[in-house]
Amino acid sequence: MLEMDVRTQKLEHQRQLMEQKMKQKRLTSGMIQISDIHNDSAKTRSNSVSQRELHGYDGPLQYLMSRDNNPDHVISILPSSGSMDEDDESSPVASTPNDNGNVPINPAVDKPSFIHQVSGQALETEGDIEGNVEKFVLEPAQLKVLYKCRITRDRKGMDRGFYPTYYLHLEKDYGKKVFLLAARKRKKSATSNYLISTDPTDLSRGGESFVGKLRSNLLGTQFTVFDNGVSPRKSNLKEGILPRQELASVIYDTNVLGFKGPRKMTVIIPGMADERRVTIYPQDESEGLIESWKAKNMDSIIELHNKTPVWNDDTQSYVLNFHGRVTQASVKNFQIVHDSDADYVVMQFGRVAEDVFTMDYRYPLCSLQAFAIALSSFDSKLACE
Repeated sequence: MLEMDVRTQKLEHQRQLMEQKMKQKRLTSGMIQISDIHNDSAKTRSNSVSQRELHGYDGPLQYLMSRDNNPDHVISILPSSGSMDEDDESSPVASTPNDNGNVPINPAVDKPSFIHQVSGQALETEGDIEGNVEKFVLEPAQLKVLYKCRITRDRKGMDRGFYPTYYLHLEKDYGKKVFLLAARKRKKSATSNYLISTDPTDLSRGGESFVGKLRSNLLGTQFTVFDNGVSPRKSNLKEGILPRQELASVIYDTNVLGFKGPRKMTVIIPGMADERRVTIYPQDESEGLIESWKAKNMDSIIELHNKTPVWNDDTQSYVLNFHGRVTQASVKNFQIVHDSDADYVVMQFGRVAEDVFTMDYRYPLCSLQAFAIALSSFDSKLACE
């Protein structure tokens, strides 16, 4: 018992030392921050609404923590030198101010095949859950519907300091949120491997609520998203058990020259037919999304990329217009688009507080695909930074 107490004290001491080093790194001079809002009227409106953001440890965590241990802690959404992760030194992407607030971007008439030529004049509505959560998180988004979500990251405690838990909520009116998914990296895995569940209290591979996983290669530059099916390599497939389906892949360009710039992402997803996702059950790696993309076999897949940020001389940072949904600079901030139409943002993700991020997605993505793509951005990528 004494040995366990000593070991626990050592781990806690190591964690405190790491936190001190991270804080010192964050306070280093020259850290790029979000651009200031130059429009006085926009600043006045922003201040009149609210300058504080709920930390986000509500929703599923209310079942895991008592109210005394988890009070409604609030965090300022105003940029500060300590608001960025240790890997956010690499030219973080800020959000450009916009007077239109949260005005959605609608697709114009001539769009790629998966958008089905949606009229640009039609108003976009905010999405809601239809049916049970297990089915909803796998269904592609409806056309002309924007799903606004929020991801909270729980890093409290020695264990979660290294293996945080991530919670995805669908945002509702008046600050309400509906829990959708939770994820956590597996501890004993050769590569980064995140289990994703619809139950915030059960993140096990054998749990009934297990819906998918995100797995990386050794370098952490390529990620593949699977559903809860069984690997085809396992010969003990029982009758009625489906093999696993590939839902998405994310490829980060390696940074061999050491250039301090924003990340470059390629997202590959199955194609769409009559607004339904094409099922891809690869029997081996050569039939997967990444290998098909490398072989330029694009018959049943869709290739997306992150929108290239623009360098702003005034703020000395790379900027993207997130229409008010992102408030802090971070190398993790991104928007996913199709090359044929950079104005139709399929997905966007960005920081609003130290452990709170917004994640919005549209057709043809589903909640699980978008959440897994966002999770890939949290993972460290030594070959990319």
